[in-house]
Amino acid sequence: MFRQYRIMERLHVLQRHLVGNKTQSRPRHQECVASAPTTDRLWRQSIEQLGVEISDPPAHLDTAFRTLLTLEAVQFLDELVREFQDAVDQMLISRQLKKLNLDTSGKLPEFSKDDSIRHSNWTVASIPQRLKCRHVDLGDVSPSNMDHFKAALKSTAQGIQTDFDDGHCPTWTNQLSGLYNVYRAIHGLIPGVASIEHLPVIMMRPRAWNMVESNVLVGGKQIPGPLFDFGVLMFHNAQHLLKKNSGPYFYLSKLEGRLEARVWDQIFSWTEKKLGLPHGCVKACVLIENVLASFEMEEILFELQDHSAGLNCGIWDYSASFINKFGCRKDFLLPDRNKYVSMDRHFLKSYMDLVVATCHHRGCPATGGMAASLLPDSPATSVDYEKVVESVKQGKGKEIKAGVDGFMVYDIRLLQPMQKLFKDLTPGENQYHVKRDEITITAYDLLLMPSGGVTRSGLKHNITVGILFIDSWLKGQGHFSLNGSIEDSATAEISRSQVWQCIRHQAILEEDGKVITFAMVQSVARGVVRDQLSVISAGQKVSQNDYTRLQTAVQMFLEIVTKKDFPEFITTYLSLNHTWLSFHQTVKLN
Repeated sequence: MFRQYRIMERLHVLQRHLVGNKTQSRPRHQECVASAPTTDRLWRQSIEQLGVEISDPPAHLDTAFRTLLTLEAVQFLDELVREFQDAVDQMLISRQLKKLNLDTSGKLPEFSKDDSIRHSNWTVASIPQRLKCRHVDLGDVSPSNMDHFKAALKSTAQGIQTDFDDGHCPTWTNQLSGLYNVYRAIHGLIPGVASIEHLPVIMMRPRAWNMVESNVLVGGKQIPGPLFDFGVLMFHNAQHLLKKNSGPYFYLSKLEGRLEARVWDQIFSWTEKKLGLPHGCVKACVLIENVLASFEMEEILFELQDHSAGLNCGIWDYSASFINKFGCRKDFLLPDRNKYVSMDRHFLKSYMDLVVATCHHRGCPATGGMAASLLPDSPATSVDYEKVVESVKQGKGKEIKAGVDGFMVYDIRLLQPMQKLFKDLTPGENQYHVKRDEITITAYDLLLMPSGGVTRSGLKHNITVGILFIDSWLKGQGHFSLNGSIEDSATAEISRSQVWQCIRHQAILEEDGKVITFAMVQSVARGVVRDQLSVISAGQKVSQNDYTRLQTAVQMFLEIVTKKDFPEFITTYLSLNHTWLSFHQTVKLN
């Protein structure tokens, strides 16, 4: 091993020499072109010795590729993946076994009978100063969208959910450009953007465990997407963030319980030691997006004690997880989400109350989900504009009164009114003092399905969101706007899940008592395509590409909502699908 390290070191010295040894008589750009093929060969040879294969970058991202995937960075990624690949594989197998047990036994989750963690007196490690006030974060900020990312950096938000998950489409182009833009922001390389310590806190969200990075192989296997994202982000940015008292801070998506939190904690500790960082400097907020995780909130915080930045609760991924875990049972038929599912409903209100009580009891922040509303382009004094603001204030005001320490918005223009709302409703940086000791949440509270049926408009909305999300992914975009709201993988998840469940259980439409069949869904889907083509043609001529892509999206949507076994994640289904890969994979592994 030591000999291999010495070989790598000598190769890297040669690489630096080839890139840096410029003569005064030769222009710099000519030198780079001349030396690049030799450097690339040495780099390829070196990573191949490690057993690593990486796809070539798109031509316009050559600088990003060379900056991010240096020999040292690849060496670090290789060690990170080999250290934790088995743990990740076992974790995903454990998920499958849990699901199989739920399906075959008919049992429901319950709180642990071991009360040692719940009844013992412990708190998480102290929260860094920059995380103590998280009133309003911007959510779903994909750093591959430079215009949106730069606007977020220059905003007054307390934090930015710098997103490689729900609001991001993980093409190779988007991954490289997004990671590079984060690097540039942190190192002060974006013109017109202040130094990192004067920006909103960058809360980096790697992909969830269900995603793989198909452009990187270690030992002949595609690597876990979150390890790639986390590894690159940490290797290049952690030291600088720490010096500026600005991180490294993360959001963690879609954990299902304490053992998954333990894996992340081990990754954090290993990485801190490997990079020479102080133990506990990495802080992570866990998004409770799965019903099984809601039964292990205390344990999740306990596992991440030294690295915890609290918990977050949303609505759509969490609601979709009920269909994921119990969707084959008719008792868990979720009603029309627009009409009957909101944070006021008992199962979601109980879930939020439990997040607040758990976090504040253990000394960390509890944050709410994202307001997806988009303000109209009309003046801020217009009736329509004020109507949207008041609607968001009404919903988020309830969350503040429930004790949350912050939440997210997507529209940057909502920052000022929501920050003012916090100041009006509660003084201080946070609400850790709100303990919610008066509540007692049981398993029954968390599992009580709301009453209600399915409406024709709700069915059409779900079909529309599902199709247009797939269409967006085929375009390489992680989210899109529809009827005044931003739609991402979370809303696509609940949408396609409800359609699958309606077909599976032959749900009845409220309006006329008709049974929801696959034929009915097909008919509605055809109407969605007609509507969308009309929207496109209103501004420009519909191209053959637009038509083909929409038809492809419909076919993929109809496939996923009629699978015999429920596909666990729409993002996994799409990212592993040959059709999606063929739209975006323009290079081969060397």
